[in-house]
Amino acid sequence: MPPPDDRRRRPAAPTASGPRHRAPDAEPEPETPVIGLQAVASRAVPPDLAPAAGASRDPAPPTAAPADLAPPDPAPPDPAPPDPVPADPAAPRSTARRGSRTRPAPARGARGRDGDIETRAERDRRPRHPAAAGHGHSHTPAGPSARRVRVVIAALLVPCALATLVGLVVLWPRGGPPPTVQQPGTPVDAQVVAAQRADCSPGDGTNACLGLTVRMEDGPQPGRDLVQILPVEPSTPRFAVGDEVVLQWSGADPLDPGSYQVVDFQRGPPLIWLAVLFAAAVLVLGRWRGLAALVALGMTFVVLLMFVLPSIVSGHDPLAVAIVGSCLVMFVVLYLTHGLSARTSTAVLGTLASLALIGVLGAVFAGAARLTGLDDQTANLIATLGAPVDARGLLLAGFVIGALGVLDDVTVTQTSAVWELRAADPDLTAAGLFTAAMRIGRDHVSSAVNTLVLAYAGASLPLMLIFSVSGDGLGHVLTIGDVSTEIVRTLVGSIGLVASVPITTGLAALVASREPRPTGA
Repeated sequence: MPPPDDRRRRPAAPTASGPRHRAPDAEPEPETPVIGLQAVASRAVPPDLAPAAGASRDPAPPTAAPADLAPPDPAPPDPAPPDPVPADPAAPRSTARRGSRTRPAPARGARGRDGDIETRAERDRRPRHPAAAGHGHSHTPAGPSARRVRVVIAALLVPCALATLVGLVVLWPRGGPPPTVQQPGTPVDAQVVAAQRADCSPGDGTNACLGLTVRMEDGPQPGRDLVQILPVEPSTPRFAVGDEVVLQWSGADPLDPGSYQVVDFQRGPPLIWLAVLFAAAVLVLGRWRGLAALVALGMTFVVLLMFVLPSIVSGHDPLAVAIVGSCLVMFVVLYLTHGLSARTSTAVLGTLASLALIGVLGAVFAGAARLTGLDDQTANLIATLGAPVDARGLLLAGFVIGALGVLDDVTVTQTSAVWELRAADPDLTAAGLFTAAMRIGRDHVSSAVNTLVLAYAGASLPLMLIFSVSGDGLGHVLTIGDVSTEIVRTLVGSIGLVASVPITTGLAALVASREPRPTGA
């Protein structure tokens, strides 16, 4: 049999362990370049199974090989691939040459769910962190510290809620409807159809008056026109044709124009449109939260009109009624608007503590300043009702209710600031949360105090104008009863407002620092 062509033989490639074994009688072959498919086939053959140099590729009868030329034992089979783990980006890439028929072994963890090898694009799309597969707002189970904090909050709030319910039952107005103030006449709606200058008295043309022709819209004679003569004075309002006014009918002869008197304007339609505009603005900005706020506002009016005012008129202590009513409003409004959570409960605790401080300070300084609360309006109210109303208690009740509206704004804002800081940096401790939130609270309290002072100043502006032109010294004006009442009201409310910031911030920092951390943090 002729020897095989030399071009089909190639020298054995060296291996990692050294040169390939060659038969002793084999002659060295000249190295010739191998190209094309032969090179690919030769590279694909494992070194252990490649034929020795000079050997023929034709099949030959089996012969016993020398011991030193016997093929090595076959390598043990590869173990089962381990469970997939994330690929190590620092692992070296495969050094297999292009064109080889053998594929490089996949890196550990590069197999997909079905055992197929993942492509690089699939590995890039796969989340690198477990938290990326879900949302980062999930929380780990609450630890013992968080549970203890919630137990403490419940231990403080539950007795307050029970005390509020007991006070509501005890102070609820009983004994029939409260006394009503008898009005001097019956209101009648009318419209101005003409307005001209007129004489105040027949035959006297020196004194100018205003003659109004009004058409009654209801009352004893709807549709009837009558003339009203009004003196022109600085306090006389200006009327124009088309104005909606209110007449007061004394109950005498309905045909006598003297039985009627123009007392006021009709303000119902503008107020209704303003309320609709307010509700629309709240709903557009707040959406469902705004709807909850409107419902809470309605509940506030219900508490004031059905409990606070009738209970005070029936003779109960105004300060106690104001405290119970404020607590009831606070529980209903805050939980209805912001939901039942540890954050809302912290704001409720801060508001309760600040209200208690305002009540104590108001009672102490109202007694020290000898404030009686008997201004002109209160004296007229007590005389008209004929009921034993405590004037000083009514003054203190005004302190508490007036400060509640600003307090819940500050406490809710501070609590939300602490929780947002905690979400931004879960590693902050309670001290770190308190320090960071107090920087926000200082800016907030400065503007809130100014708002409270200006609100009280605006309410008592006519009184301030009277004393500003009285010619008395500033020290004397400030110590007058009515002015001193407004000063004590403003300062007591401001102190409670300032104290609510560190109280609420400290409580919120303690609670938030023990809340479970987000899983993605």
